[in-house]
Amino acid sequence: MSGFSLDLGPVKEPLGFIRILEWVFTICAFATTGGYVGSSVFTLDCEGKKDDVTAHFGYPFRLPSQPYEIIHCNHSKNMTYLQGDFSSSAEFFVCVGVFGFLYCTFTIILYLGYQQVYRESNRGPVIDLFVTAIFAFLWLVCSSAWGKGLTDVKYATNPDRLIEACLPDKCTVKTYPSMGRLNASVLFGFLNLILWAGNCWFIYKETPFHKPPNVEEGVSTS
Repeated sequence: MSGFSLDLGPVKEPLGFIRILEWVFTICAFATTGGYVGSSVFTLDCEGKKDDVTAHFGYPFRLPSQPYEIIHCNHSKNMTYLQGDFSSSAEFFVCVGVFGFLYCTFTIILYLGYQQVYRESNRGPVIDLFVTAIFAFLWLVCSSAWGKGLTDVKYATNPDRLIEACLPDKCTVKTYPSMGRLNASVLFGFLNLILWAGNCWFIYKETPFHKPPNVEEGVSTS
């Protein structure tokens, strides 16, 4: 294998430019999901004395793992659990994002430092096309699954539902959980789907499947 030789030329071409966009949006996708922590807060009113009840939740969204306590007006305590385990779709989404980031990093180094190795045979572009197509499919599946999972998380953590647990006492919603970051993660997932699927065309143009079948014959006859 030839040594590393930096060439920024591929960045000016769709092949390298789109790969860098994939690298950025892949980071955004898994970073907005992994490490998320949110909370739903409602207030228990006992004859003028108000106490806040906070239900925490976060990635990977195994909701029953974080119970919260409600102290009723009669001084009885009720340990309550959020319902639903949505870790499979969330972890799948993050896993695809992490592996996509690693593959983007590898191919960017290959494009910029080992372009001659990438183009000297048909194997590099063909493998690149195959892996990119797989990631495009995975982004479709994981973004759809996480989109459904996020809808379920919103339903399970909605404080309008949680205040039912403090009946017959009077409870009012104080704070709704901030879901903007998670909404953005689903958006980034589908943006990645578009980028990876669209990039398949530009990689396909580098493969022998796109070259005219009589090119080599024309070169040999001349």
